[in-house]
Amino acid sequence: MSITRRRLLRNTAAFGALAGAGFPHIWIKNADLAYAAGGEIKVGVLFSLTGTTAIIEESLNKATLLAIEEINAAGGIKGSKIVPIVEDPASDPATFSEKARKLVVGDKCVSVFGSYTSASRKAVLPVFERQNNLYWYPTLYEGRECSKNVIYTGAVPNQQQDEFVPWLIKKFGKKFYLIGSNYIYPKEENNYCKKLLEKYGGEVVAEEYVPLGHSEFSSVINKMRSTQPNVIFSTVVGDSVVALHRQYRAAGLDPEKMPMASLTTSENEVAAMGGEAAAGHFTSAPYFMVHKSPENQKFVEAYKKRWGADKVTHFVSEACYFQTYLFKQAVEKLATSDLTPPNIRDAVKGQETIAPQGKVRLEPENLHTWLWPKIAQAKSNGQFEILVEAKEWLKPVPYAAYPGQSCTEKGLVEKS
Repeated sequence: MSITRRRLLRNTAAFGALAGAGFPHIWIKNADLAYAAGGEIKVGVLFSLTGTTAIIEESLNKATLLAIEEINAAGGIKGSKIVPIVEDPASDPATFSEKARKLVVGDKCVSVFGSYTSASRKAVLPVFERQNNLYWYPTLYEGRECSKNVIYTGAVPNQQQDEFVPWLIKKFGKKFYLIGSNYIYPKEENNYCKKLLEKYGGEVVAEEYVPLGHSEFSSVINKMRSTQPNVIFSTVVGDSVVALHRQYRAAGLDPEKMPMASLTTSENEVAAMGGEAAAGHFTSAPYFMVHKSPENQKFVEAYKKRWGADKVTHFVSEACYFQTYLFKQAVEKLATSDLTPPNIRDAVKGQETIAPQGKVRLEPENLHTWLWPKIAQAKSNGQFEILVEAKEWLKPVPYAAYPGQSCTEKGLVEKS
């Protein structure tokens, strides 16, 4: 039967009406063909290149593209090249959602790698759940999420705080000043910190949150000076980290007596603020650039060669890098005709790879990652010195702060 232009337009309009009326399986079926078309595998790369969190997200974009380039240079995935479609959501959650929809619905990417803040992850989550697509999230985060449409490769609270908080109490004292950026991640991390402080006999002398992009910390520093905490527990993010450290140093506060202990300050922020402003403070993370392993040496050398000798790697860019290889391993398990987001999700469950930090594993039960916790102190040369390193990788427990809840392959389970 011949197909006239009028009939084609009429059928296209009818398809659009059906899709809008709630028949997503029709869209998915046609999208599956697009995923495998032309010997190319399209993926989205959704990190902010402008705005307040670009200071960190720009490096996440670079680490993701580096891994894609390496995979393609080695022959791609079973002969197919990964084609990255890069979008700039400009550090704005609403723009993240808009760009995510473009990548999933318009560009028909089989997966999207993206986000630094939990605010942006929460903004895109409805897109991936409605379209049954897959979002690869590399950032340390607060846990308390159980989605079948997100692969979580960053640390959750138990992987950053279980050893860090008691270590800080033992080394410096029990009084903690909690300072964070004003969104869900710092508040949930502080919720978990307070539970650990209660367990180990610590106390909170102050708890304060500042807007994203905040740059004036004089009142905060005055409060720190007056309350005299033993530890300043920081979950400040983005370029606010630079401002906080510089103003702390300018105020003459002493990290030997009142150190900042951060879950978010990496080599990238240290490079932006200068080593002297960071020196003496602490970070807990699964990866530091100085970690010694053949895999890390290869990663650091490749990153510097590709993006510049002055560039640094850090615990979120490292997760961007290894999660791209986990994606590759999952796709390699599938036939071209089976290349869909749900099938990639099922194929990546239980996958292991030797990451720069050590061997990591994607937990089938909750789609989070087994990681290697470390505690390190910033030095004036812009790098860290690793002081404590886990002897074994640590299982992710995204609901550690909520013992009545757990994330399983069937979804969130609430115990009575």
